[in-house]
Amino acid sequence: MNTKVILTLRVLLGLLLIVFGSNKFIEFLPDFEFANPEAGVFFDALAGSYVLKTVGLIEVLVGLLLILNKAVPFALLIMAPISVNIILFHATLDPLNIGPGVFVFLINALLIYANWNSFKSLF
Repeated sequence: MNTKVILTLRVLLGLLLIVFGSNKFIEFLPDFEFANPEAGVFFDALAGSYVLKTVGLIEVLVGLLLILNKAVPFALLIMAPISVNIILFHATLDPLNIGPGVFVFLINALLIYANWNSFKSLF
């Protein structure tokens, strides 16, 4: 894969994670409207506990690692379960709004593929 494409995807994912991770603390973006009320109930339950803040902190840290090009394979590995859970949340509770989650998942997957030599020993 082209190094400029990899760099662009890495920085784009890093910026997305920093913005949306920071939003879990500062709440500067407008509230998201879920198509399914059950999704809102579940999301509010997560927001009312430590879970969403923990995910936000991890997103910000992973975003910084990606932008600074430090420990990129580690950052991608940490982000993998979060991106899978974004897909699962939307697939089961809010399928109409799955697009951004698929975007994050695909970028994460492409970057893992681009760094596959770092992951070979795990598999």
